[in-house]
Amino acid sequence: MSWSTASGSSIALAETVTDDEGSGAWSTVAPVVALVAAIVAVEIVDSVLLDDRLQGNGIGPRRIEALDGVLWHPFLHSGFRHLSSNAVPLLVMGWLVALRGRRFWWSVTAGSVLVGGFLVWLFAGGFNHIGASGIVFGYFGALMGAAWKSRRPAALAPALVAIFLYGTILAGLLPLEGISWEGHLAGLVVGTVVALRLTPPPPPPPPDDEILYPWELDEPWRVDPDGDGDADDGR
Repeated sequence: MSWSTASGSSIALAETVTDDEGSGAWSTVAPVVALVAAIVAVEIVDSVLLDDRLQGNGIGPRRIEALDGVLWHPFLHSGFRHLSSNAVPLLVMGWLVALRGRRFWWSVTAGSVLVGGFLVWLFAGGFNHIGASGIVFGYFGALMGAAWKSRRPAALAPALVAIFLYGTILAGLLPLEGISWEGHLAGLVVGTVVALRLTPPPPPPPPDDEILYPWELDEPWRVDPDGDGDADDGR
């Protein structure tokens, strides 16, 4: 989860698509692992070596000098407890999103960070928004959007897994004091929109008048079984 206060010490928690070459288990999950590893590494350096000095570099709404926080905010956390609350769902849902292809994963991730972060800068309250929860909500929204658009088992199954494991994160959309609900909402909306744009719709069913059943014909043995236009004459 994420939160933000109005003071300077504020905190914020802020069907498979195969467009990949060389698909495989590791190539699918590698970008997700690399992202989480980078986030963990930054928190270790900040907490152990820098006495948490990096935490003040998050998104400062409508402050020009804090606009660059759009880039840094997902890598900054208030502590290891904050980090762990984001890292585990980031790994799990990030992997589910990556199953739809690297292009899909990159689009959802970049959109959640850049577009979602900019929306926080434009509209959010508070003073300093940090944390990767905007990406977590972006992944959740992407899984829901892909399931809605595709309506195929390959898209529905990951969405159901995400709902079962992390459906309670939607409580983070409530506008409670100190919670960066704007960042959560921005990530959810951006992830959903990206998924709706990138997910192909299901193929339309064939018109009823193109379906011929044997019992509808006077000579049912002449049904074309292979669809090549040549009826089977029974010989």
